[in-house]
Amino acid sequence: MRVAALYDIHANLPALEAVLEEVRQADVDQVVIGGDVFPGPMPSETLERLLAFDRPVQFIRGNGDRAVLERMAGRESDALPAQAQESVGWVAEQLDADQRQLMETWPQTHIIEIPGLGAVLFCHATPRSDTEIFTKLTPEERLRPLFEGPDVPLVVCGHTHMQYVRTIGSVRVVNAGSVGMPFGDPGAYWLLLGPNVQLRRTTYDLTAAAERVRRTTYPQREEFAARSILQPKSEHEMLEAFAKVEVR
Repeated sequence: MRVAALYDIHANLPALEAVLEEVRQADVDQVVIGGDVFPGPMPSETLERLLAFDRPVQFIRGNGDRAVLERMAGRESDALPAQAQESVGWVAEQLDADQRQLMETWPQTHIIEIPGLGAVLFCHATPRSDTEIFTKLTPEERLRPLFEGPDVPLVVCGHTHMQYVRTIGSVRVVNAGSVGMPFGDPGAYWLLLGPNVQLRRTTYDLTAAAERVRRTTYPQREEFAARSILQPKSEHEMLEAFAKVEVR
């Protein structure tokens, strides 16, 4: 069994299209969408593209998805920073009642038994939270309590948009990186699981993707095109930023 893990798409449809083509070529048996399909510039189209994929797709909920759901229910959310609220509101207006009903069924975690890897737990940020932040540099002693509960050898997470593998106690933890809003080199990052762990990066036409984003009415379309597609923030810059807000 081979599983593709796609995290933090953020409605970047061009990046998703490129990744799904490679996923199809890899002949996977299942796709796990690890949260934060939203917010982003092409929300409805991105969700429909995932639902139309010709392999089984399992969604889990991220903090961005939760923020959109809460806005659709008429509530302000603390799942994302204040500067993201305009984008969350715009995305909430693009989705319909059927899409909202589907999103409400997405669980916080999901476990799949993968030959060669054993039981793999998929979560967005940590097994207990969709917002907790840690990176490859966060001291292990802070993280052990977060990963002692699930009795699994491997946890796949996302949320911080940077791909890496590390060990916390007896658990191997893999960050899938981000399909649609990476930090570091441009591209679309994801995982191929089974019988081992493969860190994957898909290249795509960044200039054309940026132009597609700019043609949307997404409130942050110019910034998204420039800093999420063409020239993302560096890993060094983001490691420094996350160090100030990571788990203590």
